[in-house]
Amino acid sequence: MSEEIINKVAASPLVQLDLEEYFPRKEIAVFDLKPHLFMELILKEKDFRASLQELDWSVYQGATVAVTCSADAVIPMWAYMLVGSYLQPLAGEIIYGDRKEAEKQLFLKNIDGIDAGLFEDKRVVVKGCGDQEIEPFAYLEITKKLRPVAKSIMYGEPCSTVPIYKKK
Repeated sequence: MSEEIINKVAASPLVQLDLEEYFPRKEIAVFDLKPHLFMELILKEKDFRASLQELDWSVYQGATVAVTCSADAVIPMWAYMLVGSYLQPLAGEIIYGDRKEAEKQLFLKNIDGIDAGLFEDKRVVVKGCGDQEIEPFAYLEITKKLRPVAKSIMYGEPCSTVPIYKKK
């Protein structure tokens, strides 16, 4: 007599949440102030303004742009404002920081956009392994988002989880 094999994981009421699905997929263009500085170290207002006026800003049309300065230079706040004034009518999104910081901010924005109501009174497993490396901040943010609504939160894979939170 053969027994039917039952996949208990598939039949369980667990809801799996894969943070990879919320990782930003947009290409990020980086605008570095360094090449627009005198000797790549000093901001001379007249030269800086002239350098920005000569740029072809159309390359940033619709792009997500990270604005940074890779030089160890003192940059006045108005310089970032000036760059922003050129980018704003063209860029889809403007973020202060390097590419990694821009990815982080976009990731946080995507997590913030998750409808927590979809996980109300559910047993949620936040997937732990995948193709994309997920930084700890994302796990912290998703926990903060789900804790008020989820019945329980676990980390890992449905077949092997680490309990994080259980509503009493």
